[in-house]
Amino acid sequence: MNNLPHEGTPLASRPLTRAVLELDEYAAGLGWDQPARLFALVDTERLRTEEPGLAQQLGMEEQDKDAPADALTPIEQDEIPADVPLDEFLATIAWPDAVVGCALTVERLMLPPSAESAVPEDLDDEALTRWVAEHPERQEVRMTVAVLRDGERESALRLREKDATTEVLTGSDLVPGLAEALAATFEE
Repeated sequence: MNNLPHEGTPLASRPLTRAVLELDEYAAGLGWDQPARLFALVDTERLRTEEPGLAQQLGMEEQDKDAPADALTPIEQDEIPADVPLDEFLATIAWPDAVVGCALTVERLMLPPSAESAVPEDLDDEALTRWVAEHPERQEVRMTVAVLRDGERESALRLREKDATTEVLTGSDLVPGLAEALAATFEE
């Protein structure tokens, strides 16, 4: 488990937006062609108060003193198995009560809307993936999606061809399917 520092966190009004942008920056620092990464989101103040040993182990004492009272701390989870489809893996997750939300960063290929009408209808998943990968208009995108137990959602999208912090698109409904899958990890 790794705690991600709040130092340099982009300015944003909502705690979940700040956490998503922080995770986007963390992923950007690792570069492209990375595996999917899963994060637990915990209330920073509650973590420091109720789990001081863990907070110390994560190095939170000094770096988070200036964090807003409603800050969320992302804690990276163990690696996602590469041999299990992401939706199947997410269906196996159950979070403890101390986790107020979760987030995922994942890279995918996407096509612009202008190319979607050309997608052959008779392709299975494997053939469709291959078709998209070979399409001249494909774009690589990194998606960071987060949800809270209360249903709040936020996403950040970064295109590889526009790999700059100023080019990151944010919004609550940019990747609805992935947000739904993450929200389902909190259902009992």
